[in-house]
Amino acid sequence: MNVDRVDEHGVTALLDGLAGLLADTVAGGASVGFLAPLTHAEAAHWWRGRAAAVAAGQLAVWVAREGERVTGTVSLALPDKPNSRHRAELVKLMVSRSVRGRGVGRRLLATAEEAAAAAGITLLHLDTETGSPAEHLYRSAGWTRAGTIPDYAADPGGELRPTTLYFKQVGQRVGAHAAAG
Repeated sequence: MNVDRVDEHGVTALLDGLAGLLADTVAGGASVGFLAPLTHAEAAHWWRGRAAAVAAGQLAVWVAREGERVTGTVSLALPDKPNSRHRAELVKLMVSRSVRGRGVGRRLLATAEEAAAAAGITLLHLDTETGSPAEHLYRSAGWTRAGTIPDYAADPGGELRPTTLYFKQVGQRVGAHAAAG
């Protein structure tokens, strides 16, 4: 499995695979912002918009592939305000149902965390459907639960579900230095 950061051209070149992954994720019941059924065309349209966000520097996208097949993705939504340049939101961590349980999600998560820290980002945050399998991944990767919001978003079937907020400190804060002995 390869995990690579892609630019806007990479998103466009992988559009069919990314759209298939998104449609598969929604069909599998994951609450990633869409209602079922999500068509391939609708998913492709959504990803085309992400290519523009990548080009504008608002979004960083990584894609996992086995050969040429897209098996997962994760993104970091980057802030545009001066007082929040130290943080980013982890969004749309998706893994194809056919490869779940093989470490793809964990690898994507670690890749995004490492890239954030290397870019000087010190705080990551996310929200995920309360009780979803993703919660186990985040907790086991050292993310801290911040709280739960009831009736936050509709799941793919249209039922309102709670979301749990998580955060993780990565890298080193600006101005923070190890004590010299």
